[in-house]
This record gives sequence, structure tokens and C-alpha cells, in this order.
Amino acid sequence: MTEKLRTVVWGTGNVGQAAIRSVLAHPELSLHGVVVHSPDKLGKDAGRLAGLDADVGVTATHRFDDLGADADAVVYAASGDIRPDDALADIVRAIEAGTVVVTPALYALYDPRSAPPEVRNPVLDAITRGNGSLFVSGIDPGWGNDILPVLASGLGSRIDGIRCQEIFDYTTYDQPDSVRYLVGMGQPMDYDPPMLAAGIPSMVWGGQIRLIARGLGVEIDEVRESVERRALDVDVSTPAMGVFEAGTQGAVRFEVQGIIGDSTPIVIEHVTRIHRDCAPDWPSPPDGGDGAHRVVIEGSPRIEITVEATDDAGNRAAGGNATAVGRLVNAIPWLVAAEPGLYDALEVPLSPALGRLGA
Repeated sequence: MTEKLRTVVWGTGNVGQAAIRSVLAHPELSLHGVVVHSPDKLGKDAGRLAGLDADVGVTATHRFDDLGADADAVVYAASGDIRPDDALADIVRAIEAGTVVVTPALYALYDPRSAPPEVRNPVLDAITRGNGSLFVSGIDPGWGNDILPVLASGLGSRIDGIRCQEIFDYTTYDQPDSVRYLVGMGQPMDYDPPMLAAGIPSMVWGGQIRLIARGLGVEIDEVRESVERRALDVDVSTPAMGVFEAGTQGAVRFEVQGIIGDSTPIVIEHVTRIHRDCAPDWPSPPDGGDGAHRVVIEGSPRIEITVEATDDAGNRAAGGNATAVGRLVNAIPWLVAAEPGLYDALEVPLSPALGRLGA
């Protein structure tokens, strides 16, 4: 029997919890350790931190160095939104320890070829020193903005344009810092959400635009963005994040656009609401649920793919996170077998769920 790959999960927020569950379910991986920041989580069992009903025999630690020497892989699930320098430093440490690292935390490395040198070079240096590897894919989800549209394009005869959409109602979501302050839900309409500041959407999703273009054998001339915001007409109450008042921001719609000449053939669009009744004229999931990811390929034939991922509790926001985490965790065996390097979504194949059907 082949020895399982010892995998560390670093961070236990929404992404980290899904990562722990995904590692535990994978027949080729074993949960080697969990790294946490909060003192309240130190020493707790990973199963409880992941929302499971049983202990799994792995307790949380503050120190990656206690685990790194014996680890094969790291799922870096700590946030890079508001601490990008710290996230990069953590990931470099893990690569230098000789591990394969998978993460959604470094937006700039969705497309390593267009990443700024100050992000790419420390990673490449760490790979040279430690013989580790790195694969970055988003939780928005990465697969919906890179490999899925590229694969689906192979079903068509003529491709006029590609649009990737994430459509979500965050009523049942439990991440108030990101929802209220990063995206600005519930804030006055004159509040400037950091995630919507000029240039930020392009910084985050521009790499995926370029990745799709490269997968289709074309080159983008320019990346542009557009942002729309809508206010709530009435107060709305959410189970986990409290009340969002009338007159405050209730919905956001933005596009990151890949421009070639006078045309806009590649678009990544996000439509986010805090309640389904806000901005009802904007795109919604086909079944009226709380979330979906969609790829639309205009051409001959016109192709539309909608993915509605739901977790065990019926939550699609969490289900979407789980699919993104699955893409990362399932890539670990391939990455361990590959040469050390900095990989992107066009290089890392989708890995089937071997041995898990009916398990």
C-alpha cells in the first residue's frame, strides 16, 4: 500500500475548514497537522475546528516549523486579502521546507507569467532553495474562471466571447469582515469598499483573464473594469451577520474585461447580494437559489454551463468554497509527483475522485 501524503492545513476559517474535510476524505492524503493563529483554537482537535462531530486525533498548533520538516504538502488557507505580505512570507517558508503548497491566497499568481516580480521572484527563489512547488487557484471559484471555460471552448466551432459569472446571495454567509468591510455590504453608499477600489478587481481577476486568453491562444491588449452598486430598499436581517439597513449597500456587480482591439471577448463578472430582493434585474441563479457559477460561451453553438454546488447544510456559498478547495486539494498528488515549480491552472490537470465513488 502506498504511503499517504502528509498534508498540513494552515488556517481554519471557511476555506481551512473545507480543506480539513477534503484532506480527510482523500484516499491518498493524511492530515499531518493544522496551523492556527487564534489562541482560542490552539490545542483543539482538527475535526472540531472543521465542524465535524468527532475528533480526528490531530490538534492545532501555532508553529508550522514543528510540522514542515515531515510534511509533503500544505494547504495554505489563511487569508491573503488584508495581509498579502505575511501570506507570501508564510508560503515561501513552506516552499523552502520542500513541500508542495496549494493556496487561493496570492491573487497575483493566478497567472504566474504576468505576476509582478516582487511576488513571483521570492517564490521562484524558494523553489530553487527548497525544491518545493506552488499552485494558486481562487475560491471565486478558480476553476470557474480558468480551466472550465477553456475546456468548454473545445465543444464549440466558433467562439465569439466567453463570460464567467459568480452570482451569490450572502444572506446565510458567515464572514462579516469580508462582507461588510471588504465588499461594503451594509455600509453607506459613499463608503469606498477596498475590494471595489479602482484597479483592485483587475489586480485580483486580471490574471485569470490572461490565463483564459493564453489557453485560447490569444493575447489580451488591455484589462478594464466596471463596477455598479445598489442600495437596499428595506432593512434585511441575516442569521449570522445581523441587520443590514435600508439605504446602505445591498448589491454589487462588477466586470473585469479582457480587451482585444475593439472587442471585449473575455469577461469575468461577479454579482453579489446581501438579499435576493436587491437588484432583482441583475442576473440570478436559474432556480432562484442563493448561488451559482456560470460560464457562457457565445458562438456556434452557444454554450451555457451553470454549476450549483451545495454543502451538506444546503448552503451554496459554502458549497462553492468547497469545490474551489477540492480543486486545490485534489491537485496535491499530481504536484508531488511533478518536478518542483510554480504551476498554473492550465498546467495542473483536473484530478478525478479516484476511490471515492460511494465511499
